[in-house]
Amino acid sequence: MSKNITSLSGRDGKELDDSLWDRLQQAADQEGGSPTDATLTAISKDFLIGEAMTYGAASFYDFLNKENQGKKAYVCNGSACLVAGTQQHVHDELRKHYKEEEIGHMCCMGRCHENSSFNVGGLNYSGNAIEKVGELVKEVEAKKKVSVGNGGHHHVGTTMEQPILTALMPSLSAFYALWEKVLKSDSADVLNEIKLATIRGRGGAGFPMGFKLEACRNAEDTTGNGTPRKYIVCNADEGDPAAFSDRYLLEQRPHLVLLGMMIAGYCVGADTGVLYIRAEYPEARNIVLKAIDDLAANGWIGKDIKGSGFNWRFRVIKAAGAYICGEETALLNSIEGKRGEVRTRPPYPAQQGLFNRPTVVNNVETLACLPWVVQQGGAAFAKLGTEKSKGTKLVCLDSGFKRPGLYEVECGTPLARVIDELGQGFARPTKALHIGGPLGGIVPLHKVNALSIDFESFQQEGFLLGHASILSIPADFPMVEYLKHLFEFASVESCGKCFPCRIGSVRGKELIEGATEGRLMDRQLLDDLLETMEIGSLCALGGGLPLGVKNALAYFADELQPAFKNNP
Repeated sequence: MSKNITSLSGRDGKELDDSLWDRLQQAADQEGGSPTDATLTAISKDFLIGEAMTYGAASFYDFLNKENQGKKAYVCNGSACLVAGTQQHVHDELRKHYKEEEIGHMCCMGRCHENSSFNVGGLNYSGNAIEKVGELVKEVEAKKKVSVGNGGHHHVGTTMEQPILTALMPSLSAFYALWEKVLKSDSADVLNEIKLATIRGRGGAGFPMGFKLEACRNAEDTTGNGTPRKYIVCNADEGDPAAFSDRYLLEQRPHLVLLGMMIAGYCVGADTGVLYIRAEYPEARNIVLKAIDDLAANGWIGKDIKGSGFNWRFRVIKAAGAYICGEETALLNSIEGKRGEVRTRPPYPAQQGLFNRPTVVNNVETLACLPWVVQQGGAAFAKLGTEKSKGTKLVCLDSGFKRPGLYEVECGTPLARVIDELGQGFARPTKALHIGGPLGGIVPLHKVNALSIDFESFQQEGFLLGHASILSIPADFPMVEYLKHLFEFASVESCGKCFPCRIGSVRGKELIEGATEGRLMDRQLLDDLLETMEIGSLCALGGGLPLGVKNALAYFADELQPAFKNNP
């Protein structure tokens, strides 16, 4: 049934030109935040699918479901803002201008370096902007040009003499001269340079990019469903609290990402690049759309580009609030207008991905590396870093550091150097670092000297580098409350497809919540729950959450002991 629906959504004339997903989004925008039942029925008839599909999809996403109806403002409830303790004040200030039912939540807006994050009038604000919210609301309601600064600026630094991703950008004509050179090259040679670079995915999994590209290159579109094609999909659904590297690249270096997608497409024989940008990054989406217009105006995309015979088009997809869509197959389902549920694998996206066609999915930072690799050569990239972690990595430091911001470092750089030299130490007493998002490890400070910014050292020490987001947990923030927050996050964001994640995350929240209310936990029961989630979950949401919890149990046993009825 799912494949049939995919075929109906992916046929010529619908696909990405008049997509099911766009229809749902348009209906929500026009009807106060959520499509009406009548509209969902009409859309299902137009796409020749059952009403359950449109109703199911609309109910799945934060910014399409009925609870979003009438919302005018949103408060960030991500982990970084939680531990910073800024969000109650934000909510209180917004309540002076909006009813309680008009205020929703977003997680996360990528403003973790300064917190106090909120969204009004479709744009994000942070830092001191909340102190001018009255003026802001008046301008938004009067549909005037907003004069209140939206914050969001942060320090950008590097340890490198010649950085890859944070270097100054040349003029467009100079930058895209590389693209014109690529178009005259053998695509197999370009792919070989990428394979030689041994780039691993920067989104968290660390999967070799060259392997994906080669698999997709060798695959064929066997759907027989209209125009044969392949896709390059940019996963810009960066949802890990304390991570804002994708936001930086999309807003400050969009052409690195776009050219990276085009190079990847040239390697595999794709003709379409799809950017799935999270709804929580509205500014990034607008900037990327403007950058694509610049490409079209200069003839660098379109039909028969520069007489090469190669065709390329971009489509920008606005997500609708679902952390799980950072998982590649859930993301593909979302683009197709379905619930963002994880697919079982195989088949892998390189063989059957978007609309059942061969697809490569990579995250923003991974794709942004490709122009440098092709320009300088794969061997030059491979000389940087460690044996198994090549190149550079963007690292984000939250507001718990004296110099929060984004830093580009060579893989293998000691974590202590990132903290002490780049971040200039902690701005508040800190007991642990949560690295790699909610599914990453919780690192006690005494373990910092054992870690460097690479996949290997984190794995060896029982942690996860992930997106390389570094969130500092204050010394006075109760670890039991932080663990409750993690389980609650997973319970809300679970796609619900597998029982270990869907039920386990709720049971974990209930266990820890009970402990804070005097109903002490049984340690064996919690251990069994974590093992079930870790082994039985379909994807890394349920399977990855136990890592941080187990780290906390191991390294903060004394603090957590009062929550158990037997010694942990």
